[in-house]
Amino acid sequence: MKKLKTITILQSILILILVLIVAILLLVKKANSNKIQTSLNVPEIPSDEQNLTDEEEIFETTGEKIYVNDPKTGKSWIPVLANVPVCQYQPDQYVTRNNLTYYTENNKIVSKFGIDVSAHDGEIDWATVKNAGVEFAFIRVGYRGYDQGKIVFDTFYERNVQGALENGIDIGLYFYSQAITPEEALEEAETVLSAIGDAEITYPIVYDWEFVTEDTARTDDISAKTLTECSITFCERIKQAGYQPMIYQNKNTSLLNLHLSKLTDYDFWLAEYNSTATYYYNYQIWQYSATGTVPGIKGEVDMNICFKDYTNPDKKESDENA
Repeated sequence: MKKLKTITILQSILILILVLIVAILLLVKKANSNKIQTSLNVPEIPSDEQNLTDEEEIFETTGEKIYVNDPKTGKSWIPVLANVPVCQYQPDQYVTRNNLTYYTENNKIVSKFGIDVSAHDGEIDWATVKNAGVEFAFIRVGYRGYDQGKIVFDTFYERNVQGALENGIDIGLYFYSQAITPEEALEEAETVLSAIGDAEITYPIVYDWEFVTEDTARTDDISAKTLTECSITFCERIKQAGYQPMIYQNKNTSLLNLHLSKLTDYDFWLAEYNSTATYYYNYQIWQYSATGTVPGIKGEVDMNICFKDYTNPDKKESDENA
């Protein structure tokens, strides 16, 4: 009987130990579960310095933010850069006359209307284009292929330059870039300069770099740092040759894939297809439609407003000093 009592006590002790072990395991499991839940809902946010990579830089900001809705990256808020000029154009100062859009000040038109063309637009009747009210045209010199990276001249470049100038239309030039290094951007600038000859270029020479969305391209993984360096390299070579450089870019790529603080020395050509531009920073030309129509051109054509008088340097200087 005494032996049986001893066994009963030992069993009770073992049961108690097992209960304690199970309780401890449950507490540990609950604690780990809370940690996992916390890490999912409230991630640790590193400081700017901790989160910085070799491809990123810290720029001075104002504390304000810009809303961006990009098809690739989604919706986000990005900081406003402190040293990049802000757009001052007023939505109620645009007017449309004869299907062309202009900008006004004190009820007077102060902008110019223009188009940009390439071989895609085919044969152009430049006399009819002039009579339709077109004051300037940007003409493509060529492009770099997005697959192999080969430079190709626009087959309509020379006839478009000649046709526009013979009909009193001021011209600028652009190159469609797919450069992935500053060296390639320099090669593209040299290509443009070699094609000018004795043509009178009164509008800017433009660096037009665009992401390819309908196919895989050699430029898919380019960083903002590299794209900015390519833009600077092209523009500096154009400036060195005595021409006005300009950067063409759409709203989202500009805000998300360029270091704009480093590009304030160059004029900007905005592509944003709306009745009113929503781009936060300043620009000198606005491409407001890619589906416009102009007599003398078959099919759709890009429509542009220019806010700056590139043909009258003395007027520009006096306006800036006023």
